[in-house]
Amino acid sequence: MECIYCFLGFLLLAARLPLDAAKRFHDVLSNERPSGYMREHNQLNGWSSDENDWNEKLYPVWKRGDPRWKNSWKGGHVQAVLTSDSPALVGSTITFVVNLVFPRCQKEDANGNIVYEKNCRNDTGPSPDPFVYNWAAWSEDNDRENDTSQDHHNVFPDGKPFPHPPGWKKRNFVYVFHTLGQYFQRLGRCSVRVSINTANVTLGPQLMEVTVYRRHRRAYVPIAKVKDVYVVTDQIPIFVTMSQKNNRNLSDETFLRNLPIIFNVLIHDPSHFLNKSAINYKWIFGDNTGLFVSLNSTLNHTYVRNGTFNLNLTVQAAVPGPCPSPSPRPPKPTPSLPPGGDNPLELSDVPDENCQINRYGYFTATITIVDGILEVNIIKMTDVPMSPPQPDNSLMDFVVTCEGIIPTEVCTIISDPSCQITQSIICDPVDVNMGELCLLTVRRAFRESGTYCMNLTLGDEASLALTSTHVSVPGRDPASSLRIANGVLVSVGCLTLFVTVIALLAYKKHKAYKPIGNRTGIVVKGKRLNVFLHHAKSAFFPGNQEKDPLLKNQPGTL
Repeated sequence: MECIYCFLGFLLLAARLPLDAAKRFHDVLSNERPSGYMREHNQLNGWSSDENDWNEKLYPVWKRGDPRWKNSWKGGHVQAVLTSDSPALVGSTITFVVNLVFPRCQKEDANGNIVYEKNCRNDTGPSPDPFVYNWAAWSEDNDRENDTSQDHHNVFPDGKPFPHPPGWKKRNFVYVFHTLGQYFQRLGRCSVRVSINTANVTLGPQLMEVTVYRRHRRAYVPIAKVKDVYVVTDQIPIFVTMSQKNNRNLSDETFLRNLPIIFNVLIHDPSHFLNKSAINYKWIFGDNTGLFVSLNSTLNHTYVRNGTFNLNLTVQAAVPGPCPSPSPRPPKPTPSLPPGGDNPLELSDVPDENCQINRYGYFTATITIVDGILEVNIIKMTDVPMSPPQPDNSLMDFVVTCEGIIPTEVCTIISDPSCQITQSIICDPVDVNMGELCLLTVRRAFRESGTYCMNLTLGDEASLALTSTHVSVPGRDPASSLRIANGVLVSVGCLTLFVTVIALLAYKKHKAYKPIGNRTGIVVKGKRLNVFLHHAKSAFFPGNQEKDPLLKNQPGTL
């Protein structure tokens, strides 16, 4: 009898050995975790338990550091990038996307083959073969073999056959997603997308792992592994943006008094799970103004006092959902109704199918309110008169006023009429001793006549007020310039004519005089020149002519 028990035990042990030796999905995909990790989760729709067997012969398993990884791809290594639209509100759908990044100069073509990019040089130089992997040729070779068992390799790691939608032979990568003790297999190209419903997912951070294989004739080669954390929450994921006119730095949560702040609530709901939900927004701004309830995601609020305030927002959404199971109650007497019949009508509790689940989202912030520049205006523009000769630049003065505190700097940006092409940017400090009245004059130079766009800003540490205007710089009148030039020419001509007439008169007077003889030519010439200059001087500077005995036709003196 003992021999029989020993024999049965041996048979049981022998039958168990293949099961223990077989690779399981959790052994391949979660090498860093115990096999019993997260087995308590509910079944994800379309996913399988990672307790299933893994076909290691068709899909080899390499551990980290295995030297075979170095040759898993021609020309380098493939990187898998995993992203998701996490965080996800429980009950909504979360989507994962895997993109493969190939080595330099490699890409996937329209037929699913991996080819070298044209006119792209990598470290090894141009390749004579345009293909990195020509999977289409492999498929044609398999078809020509006419092997009835050729589809035996077109299966996933668990043995399930590939789906055959149109173009399935162009999908030469196998992606295995693994999370929560379950896996999902997908045949795809260099990018795939997988979505899961989070109704049965435990709240909190979870891990998604993806293993990628490439086709290698009738087998598959691992090329990349990647993992990423995603979050499932029962609170509505919300983000709030705060903006304000004239606020210099929106990221420091410091805002200006007496100017409205625009609060805009953004709900992270990429799967549109809340589209049919009634959503309201409850605001408490912390300045003793009470509770504001709005159905709009955007709200304006103005703080009229300086200080620090605690902002609180609660977003409530009534999400349509299944009604809870009715709790057992003691039986009630069934009243009978007066229609005739042997069996009285029984009233039963019919569950309301329009049940709703309230979900909430919360946002808090501490904001600081300070004084700032509230408004700026240009009230006057005047040309600055220039004394001749006029320079090429034209000067203009801009009289500027502002409301609020006194600015510490003024900046101008001068650009073309469309306000697109900047020509100059000038910033100047503002005199801090200007008093309580915000009134200043800004002088700017313009290189030539024409129309300009000018942005003028007044700023201090917390605020920056802006105004814009178009400036028309007049040009010089060409006719006026011509008249000025003609006037100069006429004046010069008149002066020349006058000098010429005087010179001729002096020459005539000199010619009527007969010089005394017995003088050398040089002396005579010298006297003639002296007499000419003397007459010219007398003509320009008339004086007592009685001392000059050479004057003719003048009455003599006694």
